Amino acid sequence: MHNAIYKGTNGRIGHRFIPGTPPNLLLHTIGAKTGQARSTSIAYFRDSDTYLIVASKGGDPRSPGWYYNLKANPDVEINVGPKRFGVTARPVLPGDPDHARLWKIVNTNFRDLYDAYQRRVSRPIPVLVLTPR
Repeated sequence: MHNAIYKGTNGRIGHRFIPGTPPNLLLHTIGAKTGQARSTSIAYFRDSDTYLIVASKGGDPRSPGWYYNLKANPDVEINVGPKRFGVTARPVLPGDPDHARLWKIVNTNFRDLYDAYQRRVSRPIPVLVLTPR
């Protein structure tokens, strides 16, 4: 329901939907296989002028579809509230020098849920850095 409200109001309602949880952005991608426009709401975090999202899919063994869309076409748009703008996505995986620092930002600000998700899956859960263009 949250996703539908956020999309239906073009970000005017839904940026901060549930008290005590991180804010959400709308991620606008193009399907890697279909070429169709896709939008989904995702919790985000800030690191200076960039936005951070996590491809956790709630600890599912598979990455979310939007992650594959971003890998195929990293130049996308996001809504932060009603403001829509272009960003370039960069996945950051374990082994990347920035991973530990970024993981700490997202995990600490989400009540350590990402650590719990990572323990449930064998795949590395990436942090994606969205840099405004």
